Amino acid sequence: MDSTNRLPGWFKVHIHSGENYSRVKGLLTEHGLKTVCQGARCPNIWECWNSGTATFMILGSRCTRHCRFCGVRQTRSPSPPDPAEPEKIADSVERLGLSWAVLTSVTRDDLPDYGAGQFARCVKMIHRCRPQCGVELLIPDLKGDCEALKVVATSGAQMLAHNVETVPRLYPEVRPEADYRVSLAVLEFLAGKSNGTFRVKSSLIVGLGESLDEIGSVLEDLAAAGCSAVTLGQYLAPSRKHYPVRKYYTPDEFEQMARMARRSGIERVASGPLVRSSYQAHRLAGCRLHTEIGGME
Repeated sequence: MDSTNRLPGWFKVHIHSGENYSRVKGLLTEHGLKTVCQGARCPNIWECWNSGTATFMILGSRCTRHCRFCGVRQTRSPSPPDPAEPEKIADSVERLGLSWAVLTSVTRDDLPDYGAGQFARCVKMIHRCRPQCGVELLIPDLKGDCEALKVVATSGAQMLAHNVETVPRLYPEVRPEADYRVSLAVLEFLAGKSNGTFRVKSSLIVGLGESLDEIGSVLEDLAAAGCSAVTLGQYLAPSRKHYPVRKYYTPDEFEQMARMARRSGIERVASGPLVRSSYQAHRLAGCRLHTEIGGME
């Protein structure tokens, strides 16, 4: 099936802007915070926000790279980091009553530490305001810089994630400013620094033109690099200007990919058409989410 056909029948997104959705949106607007839910046009925004969760996107809303699959806008001159951002993030986490918070960012190749320090400051402030809250960081490759990676590895986060996104053959087309080998090295470095204090996670989006054999090879690479968790989801082009969808995988094929991941030695796997790297992240980390918004779990 090519990208000119309409979405298969198994793609069903329930749009429901209920009370909790409105509260999350209002809180983010109040603090001027960004989420990857909005920036990447995630199809799960309604479900996640209605459950009182959101993946915060720090360091601005414009990226210094131009990945052809991504809905986040690119710029050569992003705004300086907001020094008050860690406090704003922590206040939002506390007011949402989260027991698991996910932080990601645009790529900031313009910063001396590539944004590592801001990640660490956010973790520190969250734990200061809400010590019982677990934190997951989904980081860019930080140029593979060991000093920057040490900063996030010692931040106190319970999960560190970096997404390889696609198979190495497609990097020149899909991620021209990234390097598959650097991404694997980042994951291996983080796994080597964990000492059991945090898990290492990665993600693949499929439907860009890769084969199942190529997916299997990447999963083996991720397992060898030390990943204990992985997500696999269907690529959906954010617009007609983005990289086209080459294939829609069936739910059965996603089950097959999940089995491939487990056979490779990756113990925690989320695989499905609408799965995204931070979707239901607390469950992949083994955390039971409790929010105080509406008393939901």
